[in-house]
Amino acid sequence: MTEDIETSTTQATADAPSGVADSIPLQARAAALADERPEVAVGAAFAGGLVVALILKRLAR
Repeated sequence: MTEDIETSTTQATADAPSGVADSIPLQARAAALADERPEVAVGAAFAGGLVVALILKRLAR
């Protein structure tokens, strides 16, 4: 599974001229990734929820 991610990432940067991949905003790249692979967005939301829960647990002490 990680091989697919690495391949698609390196292929996209290899096809693009130098500096073009850096000019695409991070939000646009994240939106494109979420559209292409929605399971990544679900996993990120789950991880974010866990982080918030741990922070709230620490604050409640």
